[in-house]
Amino acid sequence: MLDVTDLRAAYGESEVLHGLDLKVRPGEIVAIMGRNGMGKTTLMKTLMGIVPEKSGAVSVGTDAVTGLKSHQRVARGIAYVPQGRMIFSAMTVQENVETGLTVTGSKKVPDDIYELFPVLLEMKSRRGGNLSGGQQQQLAIARALASNPKVLLLDEPTEGIQPSIIREMARTLRKIRDQKGLSIIVSEQVLSFALDVADRVMVIENGEFVHDSPRDGIDEAKVSKFLSV
Repeated sequence: MLDVTDLRAAYGESEVLHGLDLKVRPGEIVAIMGRNGMGKTTLMKTLMGIVPEKSGAVSVGTDAVTGLKSHQRVARGIAYVPQGRMIFSAMTVQENVETGLTVTGSKKVPDDIYELFPVLLEMKSRRGGNLSGGQQQQLAIARALASNPKVLLLDEPTEGIQPSIIREMARTLRKIRDQKGLSIIVSEQVLSFALDVADRVMVIENGEFVHDSPRDGIDEAKVSKFLSV
């Protein structure tokens, strides 16, 4: 569903991603782990077209998206939940979710989105800025799903969220995958969440993948070592 080949990205003259290869199957959840500054967010932003590729190729299904702008990638099936959530705090919950509809041509939020996030249905008319961190994260995911994506990118979704909500989020993401059959890529530093949610765990260090393992039989000690400062 997502095919990334020899992807390189740079800020000015400084190359940050050094020839990454990544293949994500339909319905697969992949966690990309690594310490701060190792390239996780740059990878997400490059896949989304916010940071331009220096070289390499990215495709969603049969559609090549290399070189396309962010909104064109959304239309091809990529949705992105940025680090820090970036919801529109002055807009209502419903208005926030509706911003995700722009590429679908639909005016109405699909009912199944509110079924996944019942708390958002209760708070439809409340301003986004009045929601808790966990509720805002649910709102950001709901907004991304409104674009009817094939691939969902989540950048550090557990940041600043309490443990009970993190466990609930893992369940919800697996449910989204099962119901919608979409591929999910999560960048993460919390190993317990990655093991809860992902089928496969990869580790990025200094802009290169240094570890790739299915969740079953993963060497937790080895992955933890990569994550420790």
